[in-house]
Amino acid sequence: MHHRFPNPLLRSLIILALLLCVGCTPLVNRPGEQVTTPHLEFAHFVTADGAVLPVRSWIPKQEPVKAVIVALHGFNDYSKFFTRPGQYLSQRGIACYAYDQRGFGNAPGRGLWPGVKAYRDDLRAFTAEVRLHHPGVPLYVLGESMGAAVAIVSMGFEDPPEADGLILSSPAVWSRSTMPWHQRLLLETGAHVAPWLRLTGEGLRIMASDNIDMLRELARDPLVIKATRVDAIYGLANLMDEAQVQVKKLKIATLVLYGEHDEVVPREPIELMLEKMQGLPQTRTAFYENGYHLLLRDLQAQKPWNDIAAWIENRNAPLPSGADRRMSLGLAEVR
Repeated sequence: MHHRFPNPLLRSLIILALLLCVGCTPLVNRPGEQVTTPHLEFAHFVTADGAVLPVRSWIPKQEPVKAVIVALHGFNDYSKFFTRPGQYLSQRGIACYAYDQRGFGNAPGRGLWPGVKAYRDDLRAFTAEVRLHHPGVPLYVLGESMGAAVAIVSMGFEDPPEADGLILSSPAVWSRSTMPWHQRLLLETGAHVAPWLRLTGEGLRIMASDNIDMLRELARDPLVIKATRVDAIYGLANLMDEAQVQVKKLKIATLVLYGEHDEVVPREPIELMLEKMQGLPQTRTAFYENGYHLLLRDLQAQKPWNDIAAWIENRNAPLPSGADRRMSLGLAEVR
C-alpha cells in the first residue's frame, strides 16, 4: 500500500531537519552497576543497581492464596493502574503486585527511557522475589499496553521470569513494520534531531476508554506523564519492534485481551501478533465488542477481570463473558 504524505510543508520541514541534523542521539538512561541483591519490601522493590521502585499490592484476606499476578503498567502510567482490578482479584483469592517501572510514576529517571534490557531484568528479579513470598503458588505476569510488550520480550528471551502464565491486555505491539512511512520518518528524525523535545497527545482526539471519570482522574494525577520526550517514544517503538519478534517464541500459556474500540494500538499489529501465535500451546484470545484500550478500567472492566480470574482457575473452560467464543474464527473475521 502506498501512503501519500498529508502535508507538503511538513515534508519539507522534515527534509530540512535531516539536513541540519548534527548527530544527536536518543538518550538511554541505563541502570548502573550491581551494588546490592534485589529485594522486595512492603511498599518498594530495590533493584540490583540500587534503584527503588514503588510497589502496590492487593493480598487476599483469606488464606491460602490461590494464585499471584505481577502487573506491569503502560506507557506514561504507573502502578496505581491496577488498583480496581487488584482489589477485585484479591477477593477471588489472587494476590496482586504492581510496581512503577523505571522512568514512570515515582520510579527513578522520570520521563527517561532506560532501555529494554532494564525492563526485562527488573521484571525477572521482581518475579523471583514475589515467588519467595508465595512459594508453590502459580504466578502470572499481566501487562497492559507497554507492560504487555515488556512481558512478551521478557518471556521470549533466554532466562525468562519464572511464571506459569501470561496475560496481555491491549498489548503494545505496533511495530515500525506496521506504521505508515511518514510516521516512521517523523519518529526517526525527531529522535535524532531533537530527542529532548516533549510532545503531548493534545489534538489527536484518541479515546482511550469510555470511562470518562477515570480519564479525568488520570488527567489530574501528577504522576501520570502528560508531555513525553521524543526519545522515550523512540524507545517504546524499539520495544514494540522487539515484542513482534519475540512473540512467536513464547512457550507459556497466554491470554490476550483486546477491545474493538482500541484507538491506541491499531488492529493490524494485533492481527500480525495473533498470526505469529497460531500453534503456540494454550493461547486464548478474548475480543470485547465494547472495549477500549484501557480495558481493565473501562465501564465494562469487570468482564475482563472476571475472565482473567476464570482463566487462572481453568485455562480450558470458556470465559464467562463469551469474548473468547467471539474470537474463535480469528480477529480478522470480526469486523
